[in-house]
Amino acid sequence: MSGPSPVEAVSSFDNKSFDCVVVVTDLLDNLTGDFDFLKQAFSSLVEVDATVGKDVLLAPLAGPFKRVVFACTGPLNRDYDDVRRFYDAAFSGINRALKAGSKAPLLVTVENERFVHAPISAALGALQALYVPLEIREGRPEKKIKAGKLGLYSKTSSEKLAKFAAAFESGRHLTRDIQGSDPERMAPPRVAQHVTQYFEGTSIKVEVIADVDYIEKNYPCLGAVNRCAKVVPRHNARVVKLSYEGEGPITDTLFLVGKGVTYDTGGADVKAGGIMAGMHRDKGGASAVAGLFAVLEKLKPKHLKVYGTMSMVRNSIGSNGYVADEIITSRAGVRVRVGNTDAEGRMAMVDCLCEAKEIALSAVNPQLYTVATLTGHAIIAVGQGYTLAMDNGPAKAANNATLLRNAGDEIGDMFELSTIRREDYEFHTGKSEYEDVLQCNNSPSSRTPRGHQSPSAFMIMTSGLDKHGIDSKQPLKYTHLDIAGSEGKFPGVPTGSPVPALCFHHFPAQ
Repeated sequence: MSGPSPVEAVSSFDNKSFDCVVVVTDLLDNLTGDFDFLKQAFSSLVEVDATVGKDVLLAPLAGPFKRVVFACTGPLNRDYDDVRRFYDAAFSGINRALKAGSKAPLLVTVENERFVHAPISAALGALQALYVPLEIREGRPEKKIKAGKLGLYSKTSSEKLAKFAAAFESGRHLTRDIQGSDPERMAPPRVAQHVTQYFEGTSIKVEVIADVDYIEKNYPCLGAVNRCAKVVPRHNARVVKLSYEGEGPITDTLFLVGKGVTYDTGGADVKAGGIMAGMHRDKGGASAVAGLFAVLEKLKPKHLKVYGTMSMVRNSIGSNGYVADEIITSRAGVRVRVGNTDAEGRMAMVDCLCEAKEIALSAVNPQLYTVATLTGHAIIAVGQGYTLAMDNGPAKAANNATLLRNAGDEIGDMFELSTIRREDYEFHTGKSEYEDVLQCNNSPSSRTPRGHQSPSAFMIMTSGLDKHGIDSKQPLKYTHLDIAGSEGKFPGVPTGSPVPALCFHHFPAQ
C-alpha cells in the first residue's frame, strides 16, 4: 500500500526534479523578485485572455518545469475571505497540473500578511487533490499514485512547511483510508488489523479488544449495538486503543474517543427513503482518532500523553438487534432507555468515554474529546465544511473550543461553536421511574430541536462526567466534536477533518 505523495522542501528554483510550477496567489502583480520569471510566462496571455486572474490558467514555461499553472485565490481583503481561498486554489491548481500531464508538481504559495499559515492550507489543498483511495491503490495498482511527489516552496522556511504538511497529510491520509473504504474492506476486524499493521514498529502502542463477552461486560452500550452484528464474525465489534507518550515530563494529557460505525442501517429503526447510502462513512470519528496518532508519530511532540479509543461496530438490522424501549445499564451504572436504535453513535462511544474519564482522574491536565459523524442536525445548523465544537463547563472555562476554532481558522480546518444548555440535560433525563437517562426521542436528529447539542449531554450524563463539572472537586474538561458537516460530501473523498485543527491546537510547531 502506498502512502501519501512524498513531500519535498524546495529552497530555490534551480531544482530540476519538478515538471510544473503551481502558483497560488490573488494577483499576478504579486509575482515579483524571485517569482518574476513566473509572471512573465503569463504576460502574453494577459493581453488576449480576460480570465487571467480569475480562472485556473496554464502557460508554457522555459526550462525543466515545462509549464506553470496560475491558481488565483480570488480577493483576500473582504470580511468573509478566509484561508480556505488558498486551500481551494491549490486543490484546483494541482488538478489542472495533473490534467496537463504533470507527475511532479511544485507548489509555490505567495505568502500573505493576513493569512500567516496560508502555505500550510495550500499544501493541504494540494495533497487532497493528490489522494488516491485505498481500494483503488489495492485493486488497481497502475493507478496507485497521481504524482510521484509534491514540492513545496516557501520564502521563509520550506523545510518547516514540508515537515508539517507531510505530518498533517499522514494523518488525513490514514483517516481517509479508513473512513472512505467500503463496509466490508473496513469492517471492524479489518479496521483493527489495518491500524495494528500501520503502527507496527512505531512509538504508538495499539491494543485491540475483540472478545464479545468482555465488550458486553465492560462496554455494555457498545455491546448492545453490536448484538445483531456479532453473529457475523467479519462484522463483529472491536475496541481499538492507541496511546502515545512524548519525551520529558508530561504537562498535558489528551483522551479521544471516536465513533467507528462501519455501517449504519439504523438498526430496528431502519433508515428508509434512500438515506442509508453513504453510511459506511459513519466511522469518521474513529478514523480521525487513528489519523491524529499518525501525526503524533511523525512530529513526536514532547511533554504530551495521548490516549485514543476507536469504538468500531456495525449497526446491523436483524432478529438479534437491540430495540427501542430496552433499558441498558452503562459502564457508569446509569440506566439508559433506548429511544431510537439509529442513535447508535452515542451508545458506541459512551462507555469508552467513561473508561477515559476513569483514567483521566489521575492524569496530568486532562482534556477529553468525543469525535463523531453524529447528527444530520449539525449539517442543517451550520452547513457543509464545519465541525461543531461543544464544551462542558470546565472546558469552557479553559476556552478549549474557542482555541480549537481559532487553530482551525489559521489553517483552513473550520469550526463553529455550539453550547450545551440546561434543555439538553432535561431532554435526556429519564421520563419514568424505570430509567435514569433517555437515549433519544423517536425522531431523526434533523427534525429534533437542539438535535446536535443534546447528544453531548447524554454522553456526559451516561458516562458519569456530570459528576466532574465546575461544581466538582475533580473537574474534567470535555469537548464534543460533531464532524458530520466537515467530513466531506458523499459521494466523494473524505476531508480528514478535524485532524489538522486538533494537531495545530494541541501541538503546534515546536
